[in-house]
Amino acid sequence: MTFTEEDYFNFQRKVERYKEVLRNTETYRQYWREYLKPALVEHLKKATALVQLACTVEERADICNLEAVVLSLGHSHSGLGEPIGNGLSRDLIKHNGALVYQQLFNGKIMVLINYPYIERYGQPQPPKTLAIYRPEELKEPYIIRHLETFIAEITFWEDYDDDRPDENQRIGFKLNFEQRQT
Repeated sequence: MTFTEEDYFNFQRKVERYKEVLRNTETYRQYWREYLKPALVEHLKKATALVQLACTVEERADICNLEAVVLSLGHSHSGLGEPIGNGLSRDLIKHNGALVYQQLFNGKIMVLINYPYIERYGQPQPPKTLAIYRPEELKEPYIIRHLETFIAEITFWEDYDDDRPDENQRIGFKLNFEQRQT
């Protein structure tokens, strides 16, 4: 079996691309540490203070290079209680949701929404991924848009009503025919 120079050239290009990706990971991690993480904390605190949103903004660093900045709406009484006997009941705690900027293994930043849920009442929804960014791409206008999306999603969760059609299902076989029949 013989290989041509072109075969080696293609392999060399792929190796160079691999090395570039590894260098990018280090660059992204450094940018996160030195600039993006403190900037996110500052922007989130500034924006939520401006609109008087009760929340906390915290840094999580359980694993090096898998850190996160989390805007949390905290926990509260759900208003629901589980009877445990003798006239006693156990309050069910509601987790009010969070907006998370999570550093990925490759240094990119994933933005996601953790939906509210009530402990022992159904299963929590899986997080909704809004986007994945190279750290230098994440600018203040995106952060404001993420906050708006977060509040809209949390509000929709809180105002759940199964009588309303799902807004994502406006176009579809059944709905189109129902509208023509009326």
